[in-house]
Amino acid sequence: MHIVLVEPEIPGNTGNIARLCAATGAALHLVRPLGFATDDRHLKRAGLDYWHLVAVRYHDSFAAVAAEYAGHNFYFNTTKAGRFYSQVAYTPDDVLVFGRETAGLPASLLAANADRCLRIPMLAGARSLNLSNAVAVVVYEALRQQSFRDFC
Repeated sequence: MHIVLVEPEIPGNTGNIARLCAATGAALHLVRPLGFATDDRHLKRAGLDYWHLVAVRYHDSFAAVAAEYAGHNFYFNTTKAGRFYSQVAYTPDDVLVFGRETAGLPASLLAANADRCLRIPMLAGARSLNLSNAVAVVVYEALRQQSFRDFC
């Protein structure tokens, strides 16, 4: 499974997501520009001592990710989608895409992939979940659907 963060801004969120990747075997893809330096102490602390277990890839654009993983299922997570994240059948090589903490994914990317946009249901009035929480919700649903294969 691949987790793509498009222009993440908060090092603690990215560190938490890296720790999630270490625990689940998901690859972490970071699309530049990043809102922090990769040697940021908050990033390192949030990921604890799990960094050696994470396959981290850096990309200069989302287009580079799309080209490299052409043929994979891409799912774009946004508060603006009509379909719930639990209404798709995930496979082990899917690419789960998440946007910046303050703005989400670019409107052009969402429009070009409207049939692959998903959302996490929330009560009216709630703007969004924390990015690392949202990633965890979706990743564990995908793993649940695969019967937590390879997990103890």
